[in-house]
Amino acid sequence: MSEADSCRERGYQDPGTIRKILRDYRKIAVVGLSPRPERPSHRISAYMKGVGYEIVPVNPGQDEILGERSYPSLAALPGPPDVVNIFRQSR
Repeated sequence: MSEADSCRERGYQDPGTIRKILRDYRKIAVVGLSPRPERPSHRISAYMKGVGYEIVPVNPGQDEILGERSYPSLAALPGPPDVVNIFRQSR
């Protein structure tokens, strides 16, 4: 079974598609970005910002996260992001 077939079987996106998105798109709106460094949304977003992605926090309870203005909703963004990454608690 190929890597792509294995990913599809487990419900993941095709790895080639993921690579293309990460290569070609730079502005990522992160819905649910936490200001708490121990949270996965914060750690992953901080890493991505550190390697050159533009991170746009979307969290109605925060004014700023990771040194970036936080917006209350996707509709409030000044322009469209290239990608929307959504973090939700599993429950």
